[in-house]
Amino acid sequence: MTLPDLWPLLRPLAFRMAPEAAHDLALGLLSRWSSTFSGRLAATHFARDPSLGVEAMGLRFPNPIGLAAGLDKNGTAIPAWQAMGFGFVEVGTVTALAQPGNPKPRLFRLERDGALVNRMGFNNQGAEAMAQRLARLRARGLPEVPLGINLGKSKVTPAEQAAEDYRRSFEQLGALADYIVVNVSSPNTPGLRDLQRVDEVTRILDAIQTPNRRLAKPRPILLKLAPDLADDDAISCARAALDAGAAGLILTNTTIRFEGLRSATEGLSGGLSGRPLLERSTALLAKVRNAIGPDPVLVGVGGVMEPEGAIAKLEAGADLVQIYTGLIYQGPAFVPRLLEAIQQAPIGGRRDSA
Repeated sequence: MTLPDLWPLLRPLAFRMAPEAAHDLALGLLSRWSSTFSGRLAATHFARDPSLGVEAMGLRFPNPIGLAAGLDKNGTAIPAWQAMGFGFVEVGTVTALAQPGNPKPRLFRLERDGALVNRMGFNNQGAEAMAQRLARLRARGLPEVPLGINLGKSKVTPAEQAAEDYRRSFEQLGALADYIVVNVSSPNTPGLRDLQRVDEVTRILDAIQTPNRRLAKPRPILLKLAPDLADDDAISCARAALDAGAAGLILTNTTIRFEGLRSATEGLSGGLSGRPLLERSTALLAKVRNAIGPDPVLVGVGGVMEPEGAIAKLEAGADLVQIYTGLIYQGPAFVPRLLEAIQQAPIGGRRDSA
């Protein structure tokens, strides 16, 4: 039996465990598998069907469904994600300095809402450790799908030194990525969301572009924004990023708004992901697309728990779609379900297939 076949049996067991313990166990198993196997898929595999291909940022994506940052913070299980059929993989968030993250418990399931709340706090082994790991992976000729690296600010770095902190991470990791994401929108690092201002976005992007331009092939850079920004502020940040040479944006990160949930959330803090995020994240994506025009790349993420959510992102103007919470709830078979629905749907907002 394959992992998708086993998931209906494994899910009840996993959901009896504490959320972070279940995550660590699953990621540990996937990481061990990835140390031996490549995860390469045959050209005839459904996830490699030419009708699903997307050309964006000068990269070839075999299909538009990607793994969002957060699930594999240290980039330990990339071959396993490739084997699941993802068209691209984003690892991180990684910071210049290794850090333990926030105190536990810091990950919570809201099963009645099809949601998660996390206040992980960018727990990761740091940019240097990830660079060493990815160099070994690249030496194996992996992955065969585009690899994104999501960069965040180290918690101990003062806000006025944020641009330098992001630059340090880029210098370690830029050449190992196919694209880079500047994450200024996590709610779990104090002061990080305050960087979602035109002046700060410009300062950070300019700092990264300096070493980026020294590369033989400069990497596309995306800015990741929060759904809690006012529409006009998100559009202003988007335009500032594009003016600073960004290729596009990822919309959106998690929300700190817990209104309308069925689950008890008293005393709970952190970023909410999953089904409750779909409407707002998709609406903001559509507004930003309308404001910036058809050319910049937009990656839609937030609330994709069913195929209809992925199609809604594409209809709203996304070139690519990422999943996180949906994979945790639905299991590995979720990726082929999404791809089958996208292939069959007449999506007006999607770019022409390659």
